[in-house]
Amino acid sequence: MTGSEASRRTREICQTAPIVPVLVVKDAAKARPLAEALVAGGLPVLEVTLRTPAALDVIREMSGVTGGIVGAGTLVTSQDVRAAKEAGATFGVSPGATDELLAACEAEDLPLLPGAATATEAMRLLVRGYDMMKFFPAEASGGAPALKAIGAPLPQISFCPTGGVSLSNAPSYLGLSNVVCAGGSWVAPGDAVEAGDWARIETLAKEASAL
Repeated sequence: MTGSEASRRTREICQTAPIVPVLVVKDAAKARPLAEALVAGGLPVLEVTLRTPAALDVIREMSGVTGGIVGAGTLVTSQDVRAAKEAGATFGVSPGATDELLAACEAEDLPLLPGAATATEAMRLLVRGYDMMKFFPAEASGGAPALKAIGAPLPQISFCPTGGVSLSNAPSYLGLSNVVCAGGSWVAPGDAVEAGDWARIETLAKEASAL
């Protein structure tokens, strides 16, 4: 898989819904009902971050949910890539990008949404064929105004801003011409997941999917 092929696929995935839930799940037993609630609420693209020991099992469970498109977030090493692919992830997301990580994803045919926070980082990825990226950390990097400014000289690159994105500020990102979708964790708050309050999560997902 080339960089351009990877971006073609991640762009298709990002166009599925305006918000991609960024999920940190500690208990694999909650994975399936959580995914079902989000999909029912209109958010089928799910990014499971590799930040917990249960993450790979969570990906395995969510991969069996009808209508879900499950990816692995926080990919950092080539080992992460192989493990995520084996667990059933259909795409990957990374906070940044290294040559090793890009090569691993290309070798494993795992479409990657690589992270970039500056024009230089974005240009380096563009040279390799990537034109669909994650803008991270979005708010800490200047928010929507910064992303709009980066887009002026680089209109061929599209982004999924993640990091500090919320229901209140998501519209400022989604209104930009270089933004396809945004990633956010607010649609699956930890207390709701812990309590198994799937109805609340479905409601939050419906609200987000209407943005």
